[in-house]
Amino acid sequence: MKASSGDGSLSSGELAGLTGVSRDTLRHYERKGVLPRPLRSRNAYRQYPPEALQRVQLVRRALSVGFTLDELAKVLKVRDGGGAPCEEVRKLAAQKLVDVQDQLRELTKLRDDLQNTLSDWDARLVHRAKGERANLLESLSVDSKPAKRSNNSIKRKKEK
Repeated sequence: MKASSGDGSLSSGELAGLTGVSRDTLRHYERKGVLPRPLRSRNAYRQYPPEALQRVQLVRRALSVGFTLDELAKVLKVRDGGGAPCEEVRKLAAQKLVDVQDQLRELTKLRDDLQNTLSDWDARLVHRAKGERANLLESLSVDSKPAKRSNNSIKRKKEK
């Protein structure tokens, strides 16, 4: 996509097209402080400098590994002010890894719980009379210790 002006600036539509985000997303990035506010053309259209392309790409990559817009806004403000927020970026990324590891443990537990539930349900289905309810959903109970990130943890009731 070619810039509409001779100075290399990009309209919001051009920048959106090059980065694969919407114009609304660009405006949201501006409001959050991860994308500097662009200059305005005579007709009041946004005109982004050429480096805005790299900035949006950087933001998209950072979001894809778990950074939030608020975190990025703080880091980029320091960076844009001439600072070197490398230690903070490293610390944030390390926390992202801890969070992912926690999520994997939770998902592994959920998988195991679902496998046990299905085994229990298969046994219930085999031993029921034709047309009789197996009360599968009733055999579920809400976990008394909700998971860190969700309260969707379900375990089967223990048979007495």
